[in-house]
Amino acid sequence: MKAIVHREFGSPDVLRYEEVEAPVAGAGEVVIRVRAASGNPLDWKLMKGKPRFLRVLSKRNPGGFMIPGRDVAGVVESAGAGVTHLGRGVEVFGACHGAFAELARAPVRALAVKPAGVSFEQAASIPIAGVSALQAVRDQGRLQPGQKILVNGASGGVGSFAVQIARWIGGSITGVCSTRNVELVQSLGADRVVDYTQQDFTHSERDYDLVVDCVGNRSLSECRRVLRPGGRCILVGASDSLGVLGILGRILGALCLSPFSSRKIAVFIAKLNPEDLALLADLMANGKIRAVIDRTYPLAEAPEALRYLQTEHARGKVVVTLS
Repeated sequence: MKAIVHREFGSPDVLRYEEVEAPVAGAGEVVIRVRAASGNPLDWKLMKGKPRFLRVLSKRNPGGFMIPGRDVAGVVESAGAGVTHLGRGVEVFGACHGAFAELARAPVRALAVKPAGVSFEQAASIPIAGVSALQAVRDQGRLQPGQKILVNGASGGVGSFAVQIARWIGGSITGVCSTRNVELVQSLGADRVVDYTQQDFTHSERDYDLVVDCVGNRSLSECRRVLRPGGRCILVGASDSLGVLGILGRILGALCLSPFSSRKIAVFIAKLNPEDLALLADLMANGKIRAVIDRTYPLAEAPEALRYLQTEHARGKVVVTLS
């Protein structure tokens, strides 16, 4: 099969489009014929191998190579032992091992059936970004109808979903983005949009019930400043410029500050599950949310997709397509 591979860590220059051995489904897994895959910040960070602790998450294939990509949508090609509900020909989406390939191996616990009304490109945009947004807003943030939420990084992969999920729940939404993305964020359902090139949201007098920070470019104290008593700030993303010490500092700061204040700060990692994937796909099929897809690339040009994603200026998702 054809795949995008790398045998060393570094820039997109280390990626190669090669013929490699096809994966085999293990127990509780399926092999998917990939129709679309989408990129996430984790993909290019794993490619770079920085911070270095991320290298332990990289899975080398028997040939000593790694295939980037986690978000996938496609058709089940074969199923491993114990898999009875996802047979050959079933259209699925979710998370896998090495999505930037013609075939990818995936655990069934991280997959859901793709609704007929959702395209493969749209479905591939959902898994990590969509589930992160859903769990940040609904579970960690506990947003209720009528409550005020601010989404920092509202035009990105997670942020664009967070705005729409907050609208579905019934929140009053403020989105923070750059000038070129103001109209996009408004179209997603934001009641108010803050252009960060013109205004600093941390100096706002507004008191929010929930802040979802998808960027990590403001200090914890600045984020807490705009929370009302009892409000919560959920840290979803972190700027690559922070470095490992800066990221660890934010995590430790959140753990240390929250017990002593009514304004809580929480860090979490999304856990993909079929129920949340199916909910998001149903919302998409029913027109409640949509995938914002900035650019699409064929598989052979996936290195350019990661290069663009690495600029951290993508609107919504960057998708790799296969015929």
